[in-house]
Amino acid sequence: MKRVVLTGGPGSGKTVISSKIAALEPTRYVVIPEAATQVYSKARTRWDLVNAVGRCELQRQIYFLQRKQEDAYAAQHPDKTLILDRGTIDGAAYWPDGPDAYWADLGTSLATELARYDHVIWMQTAAAIGIYDGSDSNACRFEDAAGAVASGEVLVKLWSGHPHFHKTPAHPLIDDKILEVRTLLEEISNTN
Repeated sequence: MKRVVLTGGPGSGKTVISSKIAALEPTRYVVIPEAATQVYSKARTRWDLVNAVGRCELQRQIYFLQRKQEDAYAAQHPDKTLILDRGTIDGAAYWPDGPDAYWADLGTSLATELARYDHVIWMQTAAAIGIYDGSDSNACRFEDAAGAVASGEVLVKLWSGHPHFHKTPAHPLIDDKILEVRTLLEEISNTN
């Protein structure tokens, strides 16, 4: 069993691509859904609509839900590759006082969280090439196109210390990006 994180700024295709790949090969892959959308949907709000204290509390909930889901899916599917729609490190990009404060608050570290995952695939947001639907495809999304690109760059910095860090550029056609990520997952699955 391997844990592969799909990360990137809003509009990078994480949810669409992970769902599509798992649907195409359900005997090999299972998707762990994005915790942030679940938490913000349940709270009926968005990151930009709450104060700093509320943002911290919601990020804590996201972190612990993410870990709980990862562990549950790993126990339920020990023979499959887990595709994670974001990982625990993503929350550090949204912590009001920055990543160091995030690790301290949660009693963890960047190194500890990186070690949870076997591979990381960072995907560039489509906003980088002028294709971005904002909150149309996810009501919890608040970033404009420039914010989506900036968020993606913060995530590159946070995740790039992983020993198996992969980057994929934005593509005008989602099918091309699905193929690129699927090919990467195939390579990952064939490594020990």
